[in-house]
Amino acid sequence: MPTAEVPTVDLADHARDALSDRLDAATLRRAPASIAAVVERGHVVAVAAHGEPRRDGAVTARSTVFRIASMSKSFLAATALALRDEGVLDLHAPAAQYVPGLDLARFGDDSPRLTLDALLSNRGGLAEDNAWGDEHLGSSRAELAALVAAGLPLAAHPGAEYHYSNLGISFLGRAIEAVTGRDVEDVVRERLLDPLGLRATRADAGLYDEHADLAAGFRTFDDGLTFRPEPYVGSGALACIGSLFSTVDDIATWMHFLGSAFDETSAPSHLLSAASRREMQTARTMIPVSERSSPGRELDGAGYGYGLVVEQDRRFGRMVLHAGGLPGFSSHMRWHPASGIGVVVFGNSDAYGAGAVAADVLQGVLTRVRAPAAIVRPWAATWAAAARIDGLLADGRPLSEASDVLARNVLRDVPEDVRRRRLSEALAETGPVRTDAAPFAARVLSAADRSALRWVVPCERGALVCDVHMIGLATPLVQEFAVHVADATGMKPRGETARATDHHRVAPPPGPHPFVTLRHRTDPEGR
Repeated sequence: MPTAEVPTVDLADHARDALSDRLDAATLRRAPASIAAVVERGHVVAVAAHGEPRRDGAVTARSTVFRIASMSKSFLAATALALRDEGVLDLHAPAAQYVPGLDLARFGDDSPRLTLDALLSNRGGLAEDNAWGDEHLGSSRAELAALVAAGLPLAAHPGAEYHYSNLGISFLGRAIEAVTGRDVEDVVRERLLDPLGLRATRADAGLYDEHADLAAGFRTFDDGLTFRPEPYVGSGALACIGSLFSTVDDIATWMHFLGSAFDETSAPSHLLSAASRREMQTARTMIPVSERSSPGRELDGAGYGYGLVVEQDRRFGRMVLHAGGLPGFSSHMRWHPASGIGVVVFGNSDAYGAGAVAADVLQGVLTRVRAPAAIVRPWAATWAAAARIDGLLADGRPLSEASDVLARNVLRDVPEDVRRRRLSEALAETGPVRTDAAPFAARVLSAADRSALRWVVPCERGALVCDVHMIGLATPLVQEFAVHVADATGMKPRGETARATDHHRVAPPPGPHPFVTLRHRTDPEGR
């Protein structure tokens, strides 16, 4: 049952298996060097390194530094939110307040003003610019300012739709410089990199000493048969969105810093509050799911947050990620907040396909460990109301006997005689409720959130699945209660499609509760 303890597994063994299964010869040949690591709550648990990062005989090590490209956007976003939290930066003010000339970027006469919020979430209306951005990463601030002054035509209404814009997000860097009077790279380093101990993460190759194990970039145009050296793209006005270099260990720490905002583990929240870190990992701009599809994975939704992509996986729930790609490099980080498990993948060829590798490896690990899609702690009132209704159902008593925990709509939405008839029809199919059922808590299946609970009621020839949904008041009340005939698995209503909530793990309420060990009466008269 979902409420039971998860079986103890050796995550490292599962991680090594997932890496081995995915990193085949066809994948590895697409880059002279690559590294993939499975991490848990900031710690690397398994790593697979291949090749030679400079093709000079030295092999790839766990400490090898790769360029992470657009993964840099998450660091920029976190810095912007930290300044926002301090009242220094207003993400919803006109962006032209910080970046002169952006007031000229319009889409028709009624176009709303661009805001930093829209730019940071890739809904500013600027055209997609990946190919252009790669070549202009090293452009000067003066050159960028001249582009803005000349006018930037918009491809869509600001705030209306998703367009991935390196240029747009780079304006957050200009805004940070405007309010701090410092280069944005220095602000990011002082606020995040140094305090988090990310000593191998730097904004330019020139910041490493001459003996650093720094991966060089390469390109292939024949699927890895041959490679051409690719010089580092410069670091200039667009550097804030794509210039960082890093290691798998540093990115493991970074992913945990962000992902831990969803659980109760400690993280240095003085750098950026848990609420703001959750903002980064909450979709603000819809991305068509077709753009995120890959074999073996089904998504219910996808969107761009602040400097991060958020996916809603149909099996594992929330996934957070960002890719990085520049001539010579392919990188990807993704994590599963519910389990604390993540994957980092680097390759020193833009043909490597780090994103597909990371997605498959993480999916493989989560599947092997049967990771929950979420861990939900229902309100005590949810538990109590559901257990009480379960007892009435087992005793054949009417729902109206629990009227003190029901919202007024419940008995009107489905009149008592209709509810009784529907239950009789269901029991005619499943047989009577079994009198030897396990305690209520052991029969809980899942919970969509704290206000809901789903449980199973075993019957002589099948089972019923029950759902209760509370309204969140000072004293929560039941606003919906439904009973369905279970499918062949006994875990879902018949005909219901698969959904991530099927795999939510329900944490029982702390402390002793009489309803956790509820026993069904065996007397049909309820005596």
